[in-house]
Amino acid sequence: MKQSSLCPRFEKGMQLLGKRWTGLILYQLLAGPQRFCALEGALPVSGRLLSERLKDLEKEGLVHRQVYTDSAPVRVEYSLTEMGLALEPVLKGIENWAQTWIELDAEEPVGCCEEKSCDE
Repeated sequence: MKQSSLCPRFEKGMQLLGKRWTGLILYQLLAGPQRFCALEGALPVSGRLLSERLKDLEKEGLVHRQVYTDSAPVRVEYSLTEMGLALEPVLKGIENWAQTWIELDAEEPVGCCEEKSCDE
């Protein structure tokens, strides 16, 4: 078996960030703490998969899960940790790269990219 010449930390980081929907979840959380239902409504992902990814990201230290028991029903918010927030330049860099280089097919929805800046 061929030995990888990649840095093991880089390889692990790419495996973590390369999981489907992970980048979009992290990007969505750049806007600040959000409840599960808000994340589910903002992303085209099933609740089961979103829950799985959030658990993975929490386990890896990128996402913080805050439970508020002072209300009924119990309220849960997700936010980025310091480690998660450190990915902001990376995610914004991918956003800028996509704005410059990625063409949308005619049948794809326009979304924010054509109507306004994604920073708004």
